[in-house]
Amino acid sequence: MRVDLPEPGPEERAHGERLAALIRDEIAAAGGALDFARYMELALYAPGLGYYSAGAAKFGASGDFVTAPELGFIFARCLARAIAPVLRETHGDILELGPGSGALAAELLLELDRLDAVPARYLLLERSADLRERQRGRIARDCAHLANRCEWLDAPPAQAWRGALVANEVLDALPVRAFVLRDGDVFARTVGLDGEGRFSWRKIPADADLRTAVAHIIPDASRLPQPYTSEVCTLLAPWFSEVTRNLERGAAWFIDYGYSRHEYYSPQRNAGTLRCHWRHRAHDDPLVLPGLQDITAHVDFDALAEAGVSAGFNVDALQSQAQFLIDNGLDEIFANAYADASAETTRYALAQQVKRLTLPGQMGEAFRVVVLRRG
Repeated sequence: MRVDLPEPGPEERAHGERLAALIRDEIAAAGGALDFARYMELALYAPGLGYYSAGAAKFGASGDFVTAPELGFIFARCLARAIAPVLRETHGDILELGPGSGALAAELLLELDRLDAVPARYLLLERSADLRERQRGRIARDCAHLANRCEWLDAPPAQAWRGALVANEVLDALPVRAFVLRDGDVFARTVGLDGEGRFSWRKIPADADLRTAVAHIIPDASRLPQPYTSEVCTLLAPWFSEVTRNLERGAAWFIDYGYSRHEYYSPQRNAGTLRCHWRHRAHDDPLVLPGLQDITAHVDFDALAEAGVSAGFNVDALQSQAQFLIDNGLDEIFANAYADASAETTRYALAQQVKRLTLPGQMGEAFRVVVLRRG
């Protein structure tokens, strides 16, 4: 997918080069071929240098992409209606993973306050110091009277807790292992250096763990064209077990873009799902702009369900984002906001927000909501 990308500025280039130097050292230590999952981990999360660890704006018009909460309040208000019964039943907390700009946290708290279902605590699992400050500022600005309920965490709660876990566009940023099927064999896609020191793809024989993972997701490789390129998130199950380990009673909402396994590993999808974002341009080359661009892969929702069941959860729902929003009061929320709007420009913006959230060509069908319950 060829896309003309905006040129980074001098400071951005210098930042990217510092991270690139770190990755080159790891490539050398790995013998010239670094597994893509490790490359993706460094590109996104290397302390002080990775995309989510550094201080550049990422969300909204001034960043690289827009998430559903950044569009306005409608998404959060619908989600609040889904969460409210669990909070009333458990008298528990909310744990939000990857809270981004804090927009979702602020709007959820406001709507839950209106619904008389405010959580005892709103826990934000965020390791980036820069993003924490942005989240604190957003919450202080939009719902200062509820800010005392917010707590920031470096790791999932160490003690047992009850309530609701929320992860909006988090799973797509988990590092994935990239692979190629060719002539009936499995190869790992790794990152090396070309003759000019630039990052380039390398293909090496897959190790036992990757072979096992690929055999699980693609039991019959003969149905696929070869070479066939894709990826698998081997981290998903252990990551899920860790973040939900002490949730003794409640539910988890995962909202992300992805496919069922049959759709994911279909013959037509033979180039994988890696997607990168830089200045609102989407493309598929993760080896450029290290530390400056987002790198994601679509979610295998069957793998998420398997991870949930293995961790003692029941799969309660898997539906499109559009249907989820409709089921949780979209029509009423929109109608009330539209009636309250005093300016035609505000009404237009509300209508555009709903279209972006629900239309099949926008987020409505590409994004899905998985609800898992325990206890």
